[in-house]
Amino acid sequence: MDPEYDAARAVFNGMVDRRPAAVLRVTQPADVMAAVRFARDAGLDVALRGGGHSAPGFGTVDGGLVLDFSARRGVRVDPVARTARVDAGATWADFNHATHAFGLASTGGIIGSTGVAGLTLGGGIGYLARKYGLACDNLISADVVLADGSFVTASEAENADLFWALRGGSGNFGAVTSFEFQLHPLDMVHVGIIFYDAAIGAEVGAVYREWIASQPEEMGAFYGFHQGPPVPFLPEEWHGRPVAVVGGMWTGDVAQGPAHWQPMLDAGPVLGRCSLRCRTPRSTSCSMASTASRASRATGRRTSCAP
Repeated sequence: MDPEYDAARAVFNGMVDRRPAAVLRVTQPADVMAAVRFARDAGLDVALRGGGHSAPGFGTVDGGLVLDFSARRGVRVDPVARTARVDAGATWADFNHATHAFGLASTGGIIGSTGVAGLTLGGGIGYLARKYGLACDNLISADVVLADGSFVTASEAENADLFWALRGGSGNFGAVTSFEFQLHPLDMVHVGIIFYDAAIGAEVGAVYREWIASQPEEMGAFYGFHQGPPVPFLPEEWHGRPVAVVGGMWTGDVAQGPAHWQPMLDAGPVLGRCSLRCRTPRSTSCSMASTASRASRATGRRTSCAP
C-alpha cells in the first residue's frame, strides 16, 4: 500500500472512513477527462473532492475512484468585469483572499475551509446572501466534464439546461473543473459574534427571528449552538460548554454597525462578545472572533471584545 494512502483518503468529517480503490490528484481538466473515461470503462464509481468538507462524505467512495482537486485552488479576479474564475479545489478562504484585494466579494460559506465547489453546487448560503443571493445565484458559467469524458461550458448562453441543473439542482450532472462568479463591491464591514448560555437559547432564538427579519439586507447573520471556543472574550469556565451564538456581518455604513447589533446584545445575558471593523469578509464567526482579538492586541484597530 502507498504510505500516503491513508492521508489521501481522509476527509474533513472524521466519522467517514471509506477506502477508495485509488485517489487521483488532478492538476488540469485533461486529467479529469481521462479519469472519467477510465472509470467508466472499468465500471468504477467516481467521487469528486473539492474542499473535502462534505459532512456526509460525498468526497470519497468505497472501492471507487476519488478525483481530488485540492491541488487546483487558483482564483483569478477580473476587477474591471467584476468576475472571478475559480478552480474546483479552492476554498472560500482562497476566494475571499483573492477578491478582497480588489474591494470585491460574493456570497460564500460561513466557514473558510469549506470548498467553493460543493457549497455552490448545493446552493450556497453565506453572510451576503440576503443582499446578493446564494452562491449559485452569482454563478455566471462553469466548465464541466460530462460522464462520457467530454468537456463543455455551461452558462445561460450555452448548455443552459445543464447550467440550470448545476445551480442547486442536486448532483451527478458532471465534474465541474472551474467556476465563474459575479463579484460585488465590498470594502469595510462590521463583523460581530455574541455568546449566550445555551439554556436560554429558545428565548434568544425568538429575539433573533424577529431581529433578522427586521434588518436591512446589509445585515447577514446566523444563529446556532456550539461548544464554547477558547477565545479570550469568553470566560474560561464556558470553554467547551454548550453556548448559543449569533455571528454575522454588517456591510452597510460601518459607523452604523454597532446600532444594528444592539437588539441582540439586549436579547439576554451575554457571556462574551466581540466586534470588529475590517476590510476582509471573514468566512466564519469563530475566525472573526479570534481575528478580532488578535487585531485588537496587535494593531489597536477598532475592536470591541468583552466577557
